[in-house]
Amino acid sequence: MKTYIKLLAFIFISGFLSAQSGQVKGKVFDAGNNEPLPFANVMIEGTQTGAVTDLDGNFIITGLKPGYFRLVVSYLGYKQQTSEDILISNNNNPFIDIALEPNEKVLNEVLITVDPFSKKVESPISMQSIGAKEIESNPGSNRDISRVIQSFPGVGSTPNFRNDVIIRGGGPSENRFYLDDVEIPVLNHFSTQGASGGPVGIINADFIKSVDFYSGSFPANKYNALSGILDFKQKDGSKDRTNIQLALGASEASLTLDGPAGSKSNYIFSVRRSYLQYLFSAIGLPFLPTFNDYQLRFKTDFDKKNQLTIISIGSLDKNTLNTGIENPDLTQEFILSQIPVNNQWSYTFGAVYKHFFNTGNHTLVMSRNMLDNSFYKYPDNDESKPRLFDYYSTEAENKIRYELNFRKNEVKYVISAGTEYAKYYNDTKQDVFRNGEVINFKYRTDLDMIKYSVSGQLSKRILRNRLLTSVGFRLDGNNYNSSMQNLFNQFSPRISFSYTLTDKSALNAGAGRYFQLPAYTTLGFRNLNSELVNKDAKYIGVNQYSLGIEYRLTKSIILSTEAFYKDYFQYPIDIESGISLANQGADFNIAGASEIISKGVGRATGFEVLGRANFKSFSSIASYTFVRSLFNDINNKEIPSSWDSRHLFTITGSKEFNKNWRAGFKWRYVGGLPYTPYDLEKSKNIAAWNASGRAYNDFTKLNSERLKPFHQLDIRVDKNFFFRSWSLMIYVDIQNLYNLKYTGQEYIIRQKDENGSYMTTDNGKNYILQAVENESGNVLPTIGIMIKL
Repeated sequence: MKTYIKLLAFIFISGFLSAQSGQVKGKVFDAGNNEPLPFANVMIEGTQTGAVTDLDGNFIITGLKPGYFRLVVSYLGYKQQTSEDILISNNNNPFIDIALEPNEKVLNEVLITVDPFSKKVESPISMQSIGAKEIESNPGSNRDISRVIQSFPGVGSTPNFRNDVIIRGGGPSENRFYLDDVEIPVLNHFSTQGASGGPVGIINADFIKSVDFYSGSFPANKYNALSGILDFKQKDGSKDRTNIQLALGASEASLTLDGPAGSKSNYIFSVRRSYLQYLFSAIGLPFLPTFNDYQLRFKTDFDKKNQLTIISIGSLDKNTLNTGIENPDLTQEFILSQIPVNNQWSYTFGAVYKHFFNTGNHTLVMSRNMLDNSFYKYPDNDESKPRLFDYYSTEAENKIRYELNFRKNEVKYVISAGTEYAKYYNDTKQDVFRNGEVINFKYRTDLDMIKYSVSGQLSKRILRNRLLTSVGFRLDGNNYNSSMQNLFNQFSPRISFSYTLTDKSALNAGAGRYFQLPAYTTLGFRNLNSELVNKDAKYIGVNQYSLGIEYRLTKSIILSTEAFYKDYFQYPIDIESGISLANQGADFNIAGASEIISKGVGRATGFEVLGRANFKSFSSIASYTFVRSLFNDINNKEIPSSWDSRHLFTITGSKEFNKNWRAGFKWRYVGGLPYTPYDLEKSKNIAAWNASGRAYNDFTKLNSERLKPFHQLDIRVDKNFFFRSWSLMIYVDIQNLYNLKYTGQEYIIRQKDENGSYMTTDNGKNYILQAVENESGNVLPTIGIMIKL
């Protein structure tokens, strides 16, 4: 113990005695043609410290105290740019690329200064940019971007431990994710096939430079989304030396390496492995998840006109059951009876080649991604009995996309075209209870698809620079059926505006039509006769409209409000249950695997209020969203969807103190979500229960009940130590600080007698069922340690 105390004392004392000699290097260049910009001014925000770029656009600023900084870059004829947050330490010298956009204003025209929070010209509304420091320090998120975005308007959350991304009343299946221009279909470990949710994110926060989060007004070159797009940009590796980072987080240990790979290339690579299975086993939890992942980015500049970036990300997940628990309580018994054994792996590999010319660039993106997913369940986890269900599926996509970006006559053009070969395989075996009898349902699907697309978008400021206008279109098609084959059936026009009212305020508006292909689980579904039954499926569509106003109170504070309306059409409706598939995707089952008709409609409407402050040592986000999400069933009855939370309120704050301390909090309130009661009459039938191993929902009463609201306070404290040749970062994160107990929909189990046998009634035809309270919510403290060498 004395040795331990001495070690801690040494770390604290060394932290104050270490030299403060950090530095940052970088390059300033034209965003369109990659030409270096000599003699640009580069300043540390809020200080007089800075540098001027040389003839090659390079700069270096030395003698910096370790910590987070932002760079402010200005150059005649270009828009002033503020960089993302940069972590500088004594032993790690980051290299920052800063791309400047031409400033199209001329003499005697209005100078546009209303936008200090990095808005895109293609999407001046319904878009937020998130920096690395916000991700690192967000309380309760454990550096997981799927949880970080819950601080922003329009983003719903659930009280469980899943990372379902729910945006403006749309389900988890309605979002898409891009990593350095490469689509990554799988964002989470143990991902729900046909949706996007899962308990833990795959992306390592150490790689992230910034994230652009779109909740509407999607750029035309981003596709297959109805509710949200997350566009991740990754950091470059060091160009001077190899850096090593070791981290121990809330659920996993990781190793990250970055450094140069020759004079023109750099890399960053990480591997992570969870240790939850050991913790869960020690405390007696019924399931034992293990996840592993890797992430790689390699970038090379052949010359100033040609650039290649290679990215790859993958996961390997395994979930087993802790059947060795002695005398499990009723909750443990329920969980053991419901959760399947699940094995899943996924990967994405992509290459992005850019060729720059005088007024723009050509981009070629090639990628392949694959998901391999299997799970099965034995009755009562008895492996001597036939499996209740046995599921194995793969999805593979091979993609190529070309984009042309250029400026002409003060107009920015983005033109793209792409094609894709997709292969989906499914082998399903399960017992199904229908019309009073048990049916052994099995089918096998081997589906091939060719997809193709074209898009265009142009953006320009008019009316003496007061009005930013962006107009675009997109056409998507595939060879699944004749309807989808016709590109013009999926014609997606879009338009957005931002009108500068004063030098501090702007009026924003957007409208567009967007399409999304139904999940492969839907397109490949077969009936009892092994017939492909969804041959008439159509793309899911939504018309989106948004209108908002923003006001820049000071240089670092922005206030905004925005109203939105989403009008869904051609949404798949499950023929058997009669419900819209918009309600699926927030559990560990397969989403979309059913016979459907593409006649569903729905709407999501509401408004958002946002206050965002971003000072040097303090940042905060306060957001409120009112949202209604309603979808029609097969009888055209409008019913609240599973995401109809109505009220969302989040306030997040983070403050930096002297000696590299930082503290933050996040409080969130989520209105009670609807749920569907059980059909106890059907569920107690022995044959029905034995076929599924669980209680059945009564879909004639879809979402007729509502849970109580949920709220939670999370706090986090960080302390950074910067030594001469290494750095130590420690954080303490406490979720649910005031220990709110949340009651969800009750569990239903079969009642046992004193001998452990299931009790029956009605001459052995029915089980006696028992309701078990579903209460969750405990104080959850975690400690994280990161060492950078």
